[in-house]
Amino acid sequence: MGLPLGLYDRVIDRALAEQLAAMPEVLADAAALDPGDSHAALTQHLTGLLRRVLSSLRGQQALADQAALCDLVVELLGELAPLAVDQGDQLSQPPRRLVEVRPRPLLASMTSSAQQRPAGPLAMSSLFTGSRTDPSLISQLQAELASADTVDILCSFVKWTGIRALADSLEQFTAKPKARLRLVTTCYIGATESKAVQFLAALPNTQVKVSYDTAHTRLHAKVYIFHRHSGFGSAYIGSSNLSGAALTEGLEWNLKVSQCETPHLWEKICGTFETQWNDDDFRRYDTAEAPRFEQALRHARSVGRDDPGFMFEIRPWPFQQDILDRLEAERQYHGRFRNLVVAATGTGKTVMAALDYRRYAAAAYQGGKRPRLLFVAHRREILEQSRSCFQAVLRDPNFGDLLVGNQTPQSLDHLFVSIQSYNSGGLAERVAPDFYDYVVVDEFHHAAAASYRLLLERLQPQILLGLTATPERADGLDILGHFDGRIGAELRLPDAINRGLLCPFHYFGVTDVVDLDRARWQRGGYVIEDLDALYTGNQQRADLVIRQVRQKLADVQQARGLGFCVSVKHAEFMAQCFRQAGIPAEALTGDSPHDVRSGVRQRLTNREINFIFTVDLFNEGVDIPEVDTVLFLRPTESLTVFLQQLGRGLRRCEGKDALTVLDFVGQAQRSYNFEARFRALMDQPRVRVDVEIDEGCQHVPLGCLIHLERKAKDYVLANIRHAIANLRRDLVGRIASFGADTGQPPTLARFVDHYHLDPDDLYRGGRGWSRLCCQAGLRDAFEEPDERQLSGGLRRLLHLDSAAHLAALRELVPLSPDQVEQRTQTDRELLRRWTMLHADLWGRWEVPTVRDSAARLSANPTMRAELMELLQLQHERLHHVPPPLALPFQATLELHCHYRRDEILAALGATTVQEARELREGVLYLGDIDTDVLFITLNKTDKGYSPTTLYEDYAVSETLFHWQSQSTTAAEHPTGRRYIDQPQRGSHVLLFVREDKNGEGGRPAPPYVFLGPADYEQHEGSRPMSIIWRLRTPMPAWLVPQAVRMSVA
Repeated sequence: MGLPLGLYDRVIDRALAEQLAAMPEVLADAAALDPGDSHAALTQHLTGLLRRVLSSLRGQQALADQAALCDLVVELLGELAPLAVDQGDQLSQPPRRLVEVRPRPLLASMTSSAQQRPAGPLAMSSLFTGSRTDPSLISQLQAELASADTVDILCSFVKWTGIRALADSLEQFTAKPKARLRLVTTCYIGATESKAVQFLAALPNTQVKVSYDTAHTRLHAKVYIFHRHSGFGSAYIGSSNLSGAALTEGLEWNLKVSQCETPHLWEKICGTFETQWNDDDFRRYDTAEAPRFEQALRHARSVGRDDPGFMFEIRPWPFQQDILDRLEAERQYHGRFRNLVVAATGTGKTVMAALDYRRYAAAAYQGGKRPRLLFVAHRREILEQSRSCFQAVLRDPNFGDLLVGNQTPQSLDHLFVSIQSYNSGGLAERVAPDFYDYVVVDEFHHAAAASYRLLLERLQPQILLGLTATPERADGLDILGHFDGRIGAELRLPDAINRGLLCPFHYFGVTDVVDLDRARWQRGGYVIEDLDALYTGNQQRADLVIRQVRQKLADVQQARGLGFCVSVKHAEFMAQCFRQAGIPAEALTGDSPHDVRSGVRQRLTNREINFIFTVDLFNEGVDIPEVDTVLFLRPTESLTVFLQQLGRGLRRCEGKDALTVLDFVGQAQRSYNFEARFRALMDQPRVRVDVEIDEGCQHVPLGCLIHLERKAKDYVLANIRHAIANLRRDLVGRIASFGADTGQPPTLARFVDHYHLDPDDLYRGGRGWSRLCCQAGLRDAFEEPDERQLSGGLRRLLHLDSAAHLAALRELVPLSPDQVEQRTQTDRELLRRWTMLHADLWGRWEVPTVRDSAARLSANPTMRAELMELLQLQHERLHHVPPPLALPFQATLELHCHYRRDEILAALGATTVQEARELREGVLYLGDIDTDVLFITLNKTDKGYSPTTLYEDYAVSETLFHWQSQSTTAAEHPTGRRYIDQPQRGSHVLLFVREDKNGEGGRPAPPYVFLGPADYEQHEGSRPMSIIWRLRTPMPAWLVPQAVRMSVA
């Protein structure tokens, strides 16, 4: 019988291979086993085989025959892997199962009762669906509580009816001396009941954490985890909250997961709980928190109530901390003190400004007097809210004065002022230009207007911070000129969606009917008149748009949509077509009078019309939070403009679950950049976009969807793959025209910055920047002996982000070989840094002296000059200032910087130019400094998702890291004891972590991030050991989303 057509995930044995060979009429795709998780696939294969064989042994001797077979298998495994298997793994005779270990009675007359057991085996998973044949969930929770050692519960809602039903079991469990109960819940919509939380918090050995976010929640899970020291834990995952109805009645499904049967799922469940437990979104509840908890519940249950304001200490989210870190680097490394922050509305830009001001004040002023602050906005409400935010961050309710309308400030030192009052009140004449140390201009896109010119031209603060969601204006006025043409820090769209700050999008790429070959392409874009001729009056295309709107939207009459057009005529034509189709619509442009814009906006909000068609992207009249549909009716060449147009519909609004996006995709000109557009929408910016699209866009932000129709998908893939194939030719052309386009001679740093390129693209194919310049006719021809080798070496340097290391290399590289040798002989730190560079440039090429290494580089003067340009480029790309590192031995490393493995060995003195060291394992013990070095790769396989290995190594929080040792490491063996006894011994553990083991698209292997020293916290298991390490320095904000694998966002 032939195999059914369809998907498989099965190891091919000989029988299957013969079966496939006998089926010439089918195509059988086979993939090589990935060494990262091949053990799981082969175990699954052997498990099925053993089950089949053991079940075939029947009769009176079945058990004896099965046991004998098991012992034969164990004996064979012991011969093949004596460190992993020994005679102790053979079955005892007769074969039995251990079901409990309990204390022996002190007296023979005393009895020892067996503990209550849940229904069904502990070693097997099962599903409870609330049917008559299933035991009730509450009976299982009671039995689990009776025999568990520790318990963790994660529920979005906790009701008194649920707690009441479990009260006796909870009290008996928490009364045990070594018991531990932890519960995480939320205040979302006020469903949790205060009495239930108070009861839990009053129990001994119990901790409760709650989220005070009443507007929305990322926590919808319901999970009950019962840990047993025996290794036979259980977890119940499903639909049941802690309420009487959910536990005892209703159509509730709950899956019981066995720790023994599915250890990889157990690891994920426990790891996810630990991550949520350590998430700052959840705060510890105790009696002191009760008033705040009650206030949050009342607020959640109320309707139409105003924002309660800042009720507690404000700390930055990771994405906000990342922006603050980038601002610090802009000032410390690059000397830029005029900084623009670009982030969507609702992402907390004012909070970031207040936190940045607090940090600046703490660093710059020691006398207790805060630096003078000027905060400028254009509306009273913004000023009042901003002052409240600063007061909360500074923990000072008296901070700041208002100057707006008729309000007169008592002091000018910390002033929140409207731009109208600044101009009309004569403030510019009352204070010196440098009176204010720190100036914030909110909604900085207004600053190009004449009303802001006096302020910006006169004031000379130490720091100018601009805040905006829209750095480009429809009127063409420039705001980046105030910031040397640079954006200081910017929040990526996926990060904002994952954090719940913006609405998710559902993107549909629709195949267009317009042939764009008839439109001319000039100066990086289509000729507007040609597009206008193709779109305006094209009834076939308008019908396609209307048909797709009706298909994709649940109810067109409930829609509030924007359509972005190529011209005013196009917008008017589309509005007319929609009206004729029975869909109310209007056209709105920058030339529309203000009262018309306001009226049209209100009509869209009230659903008197369903669509506005517009051309002017940045006109404030079309910034409507209620927008739930966006139509892209023209190709948008600028990525910034595309994201700004998309952002018009991403504002969160009550009743809006997702933004529907219809993008009409034609066969675009080859220079049109689809790749950048789709990369900006994806959650993992380093993935190959063509592969991601081909596989259905699996890595998108939470709640988002990207779907391309077949022809639209073909158009996009053809465009991206053509760009990849012709990358080098396009780069040469850009270099040749760079001077004419920019008025500046091309340097590596300027070229990369101007075109927003990934520098790695310049080094693909074994050649680099210098050779590209030759091919562009901008540099004389050159021939050097090691050009190809050094091009590969320079590519391996593109991860460098240590300011200290870059500074040292920029000092050493221009020196002569004799000078390099002299400097490194007298300075041990410089010797290690040169060894790190040597490993990058030449690999494991061993030389007698440092001078020989430097001499070989000097024999390639053009490539050495390119190396200097690359070091300057990497300095320009520095975005984070590392925290201080304290180690009792020398190590040329900086916290949170990236390093290749060979660089790490050189930095720790474990390798030299004379003697290279190859390390294949993920662990290294350096006895001379009593240090364990852990090289951790989060993704063990080349697949994006491997459930059996994905949860072995991960960050639990920004300070806790879960690591699994090598499979042969036993807790009682010397290596295991060294890990466990690390705090008492005073030895050292250094953690280096990376996300993937192989580079994407042929790139070099990714470097590791140095997380710094860590201390042993706890462990479970043996061979392998699962250890929790506590980092002495929290992880950097930019790494948290990748390392905290269990986090929702």
